Amino acid sequence: MRAIVVDRWMDSRDLAVCEVPEPALEPGTVKVDVRAAGCNFFDTLIVQGRYQVKPSFPFTPGGELAGVVREVGPGVTNVAAGDRVLAWGSTGAFAEVAVVPRRAVRVLPDSMSFEEGAALPITYPTSYAGLVYRGELREGETLLVHAAAGGVGLAAVQIGRALGARVIATAGGKEKCAIALREGAEAAIDYRDGDFVERVQALTDGRGADVIYDSVGGDVTDRSLKCIAWNGRLVVIGFAGGEIPAIRANRILLKNIAVTGLHWGAHLDRDPERVRDCFRALFRLHARGQIAPVLYDRRYRLEEIPEALAALAGRETHGKVIVAP
Repeated sequence: MRAIVVDRWMDSRDLAVCEVPEPALEPGTVKVDVRAAGCNFFDTLIVQGRYQVKPSFPFTPGGELAGVVREVGPGVTNVAAGDRVLAWGSTGAFAEVAVVPRRAVRVLPDSMSFEEGAALPITYPTSYAGLVYRGELREGETLLVHAAAGGVGLAAVQIGRALGARVIATAGGKEKCAIALREGAEAAIDYRDGDFVERVQALTDGRGADVIYDSVGGDVTDRSLKCIAWNGRLVVIGFAGGEIPAIRANRILLKNIAVTGLHWGAHLDRDPERVRDCFRALFRLHARGQIAPVLYDRRYRLEEIPEALAALAGRETHGKVIVAP
């Protein structure tokens, strides 16, 4: 089969397609013919050895996929050969065939395409868990979503709107702001055109945002604390800006706020029931038409993954970048 193979730490620009044997089916695993794979920012980190998960060499990167079950291993009862499924993990998706653990596979709803399925299993649970389980977002509250035209950002905008929150988005450029508005944001702030802090304060009559969804880090996190409401919750889900911020504890105290983090990937081991609840909730929202993955308008081939990841890291894309093996 054809797959991207990493045999040493490298830049994503150096990734290449290789002919390799298909991965072996083992007890408790599912073999999937991959129809679509989703790209994430962490894909650029994991191949460089800069991610918290460091797979053994050689490995195939890619954490989200959708496809058709070809075969199931002993002990697998939740899916069967021929099922349309989505699956997730930290590696394995950038290939024609993947083998995934049974607990990381869900049957794809009939209403959902393979591309939508590949866009959902990490980004949407991350946003749902961040807003509902960690941020405790409530109807009528104000939600500020940073990088709102990216995969997790647009998911957060849609989910926040579905939960009855007033959503304010930040994004880079008029086009990306327009996309955030189209997907449910009440207001969108172009961070290239001045500081978002003053705009958020003006939009909330000086009160600030009740929940801030931060996937950027760096000075964005620092400035977010200047426009968070009394009793607000800052939800930290990543550092796409490249810098891990240091938060001064006096700011936490003065506004009576909570700073909370989300490591969604760890839930499969530590809280699998919450994973099941999360996917059930997301499938309900999708069936009602309240959420729908936004797909970047270009589809990439396996050979074009270096280009796809470069566009993603350079913030040249919006929505979810999809690879079709």
